[in-house]
Amino acid sequence: MRPFTYTRAKDPSSAIKELAGNPTAKFLAGGTNLIDLMKEDVERPTAIIDITTLKLAEIKPVTAGTNKGGISIGGLGKNTDAANHPLIRQHYPLLTQAILAGASGQIRNMATNGGNLLQRTRCPYFYEVSMPCNKREPGSGCGALEGINRLHAIFGWSEKCVAVYPSDMAIALAALDAVVKVRNASGQERSIPFADFHRLPGDKPEQDTNLAHGELITAIDLPPNKFADRSYYLKVRDRASYAFALLSVAAGLEVSGTKIVQARIAMGGVAHKPWRALKAEQFLAGKEATAENFKLAAAAEMADAKPLEHNKFKVELGNRSIVLALQMAMK
Repeated sequence: MRPFTYTRAKDPSSAIKELAGNPTAKFLAGGTNLIDLMKEDVERPTAIIDITTLKLAEIKPVTAGTNKGGISIGGLGKNTDAANHPLIRQHYPLLTQAILAGASGQIRNMATNGGNLLQRTRCPYFYEVSMPCNKREPGSGCGALEGINRLHAIFGWSEKCVAVYPSDMAIALAALDAVVKVRNASGQERSIPFADFHRLPGDKPEQDTNLAHGELITAIDLPPNKFADRSYYLKVRDRASYAFALLSVAAGLEVSGTKIVQARIAMGGVAHKPWRALKAEQFLAGKEATAENFKLAAAAEMADAKPLEHNKFKVELGNRSIVLALQMAMK
């Protein structure tokens, strides 16, 4: 056990200022990932700021701004509450499905919505401190690049890091074009489009997100959409529960008659961040919602995959999973 100080925040402003003043401080919300990382000596915060009592858990309609007509989810709300809220179940069933596919009931009862977005990779080389890992120790190398990389990325990886992002909830949020609301130590608020929130590894794999140190996630806004009745979250894993995705697909379709007006497809388990299947989406726009078009869309997306030595199966798995998710969304 490494020593650290513990403070219970009284309000968002004081919590943010305390974190911003210490580069090795961490917020504690549900703690379902941070505590594990501390136990494994991967994370070594010198200060823990408990934000569990802050009033940032409300789920409510968005009544103004570009996302008017959508829903706002409090950053400190629990995953279980988000998944089971009537507004989410009715208007964003894709999010409900994705949350319920993740972790266990006990963890979902503890994990927060904002914390879910900030969870770190489950790459075994990241967790094993005796192995090289640029994400854990920049400049040390990537053990997975030439190691056992069955679970690793096929899109967007770099020589520095081939780890994948683990969240299920975030894959649905990527497909839903969510917006992350954050606040800094000066009290300023900014909105981060979900596509820009997480990062590909590039030369700085230690930076998982574009969130600045000292910023607090206050809410996640979901814009209105027209594919609540045509959406599906597919998670493929080694066992039926308590397992992270080998590959997942969040699919949503807006259909007029038999034609697709627009498609939203995001993938998990394939990249360092939630992967939007933009080529597949573009192919499907204006097309008939047929199995053949689904196959062609999947092929267009997976053509750019760059598998590693042990995960070549993910290319075919991705093709089949995109098709199946789209077919299930149409049912």
